[in-house]
Amino acid sequence: MELTTSQTVGGSKPSIMQDFEELADPRRMHGRVYPLQEMLLVALCAITCDADDWVHVAEWGEMKLAWLRRFLPFASGVASHDTFSRLFAMLDADQFAGCFASWMARLCPSLQGQSIAIDGKSVRGSHESGLDMAHLVSAWHGQAGVTLGQIKTAAKSNEITAIPELLNALDITGATITMDAMGCQREIVQHIVQRQADYIIAVKNNQPSLAQAIEGLFESARISGSELAQDTRVDKAHGRLHTRHCVVQHDLSALGEELLKAWPGLKSAVMIQSTREVIQGRDKSPASTEWRYYISSRVLDAAEFSREIQAHWQIENSCHWVLDVVFDEDASRVRRDHGAQNMALLRRMSLNIIKQDTATKGSIKLKRKRAGWNNDYMQHLLGLTPMKDVPDAQTS
Repeated sequence: MELTTSQTVGGSKPSIMQDFEELADPRRMHGRVYPLQEMLLVALCAITCDADDWVHVAEWGEMKLAWLRRFLPFASGVASHDTFSRLFAMLDADQFAGCFASWMARLCPSLQGQSIAIDGKSVRGSHESGLDMAHLVSAWHGQAGVTLGQIKTAAKSNEITAIPELLNALDITGATITMDAMGCQREIVQHIVQRQADYIIAVKNNQPSLAQAIEGLFESARISGSELAQDTRVDKAHGRLHTRHCVVQHDLSALGEELLKAWPGLKSAVMIQSTREVIQGRDKSPASTEWRYYISSRVLDAAEFSREIQAHWQIENSCHWVLDVVFDEDASRVRRDHGAQNMALLRRMSLNIIKQDTATKGSIKLKRKRAGWNNDYMQHLLGLTPMKDVPDAQTS
């Protein structure tokens, strides 16, 4: 998959902005000096170039004004940081997220046969006295390495109601949805099946009857000596030894008709025995083992289930970790009204764009720096094409 933002017909606007044309400007017409599209372009470019707050965004825009005028008029120049802050605090975050999802749907037109991980992340710096921190639930396309959509919840516990809303923004037909135990809800499973998608979902004691029944399946198989599909993977890295033993049970008749009926599409139960051991360094420790259980509407062998379950955690390692460590998301103090949610979405837009540049060597952090240092590289990342009849400007 390749992200492209080529020029529109007539050369009036970079096409990445077209996907956000339906976004309503919340400001009054009177005194609206800086067009929304120009402010969006500055914010996206600046955050891609390592800007972390609105002061940085406005300063970057001032420094790059001559270059920016190659793509949009910027007749009044670049707005102040206070104007950026006010606009993105007022901007309808749900509508902005809807435009984002439409943009990604254009770039990823089919999710057939793909795995989509759903998981939540709190923006810790958005918390202040009297206000809860923003908690965001995202959909992650593991194979493409991009975020497909985002929705805000009032708290982690509200992921249950947010997940169906997020899935409704995506065409998940033929995809496999992977989730942790928070998503193990009958209504969510029913929603996925009705959308003609599959699921692999962790099971814990938030569903006690199901959890006990699934654990009982594997315990009964162990006692009876039944042969089940199995796969073992051993990873050794950074002085740690991690062994994953996956066991799959496709015969679910012992769960009973009532339980099977309650969980639509259920065809497989999976047990992962995970053992971790520190084998090098001063912090050597004895092995620790935990058992995790999953339900699925798919019929796969043990090796395939093991890969799918392990791949789910790419959303933590390749998205959430990068947002915290490279984009400093948890340290962000943007918190006014919708500001935290909208800034978070801009970071995910930026990360999506950077991750699609597989032709250029270097880390994500280096690519952000390079985009700030080199206008040609920034233009390459967004696929921007100058407006027609615009003379070459100094690209300071």
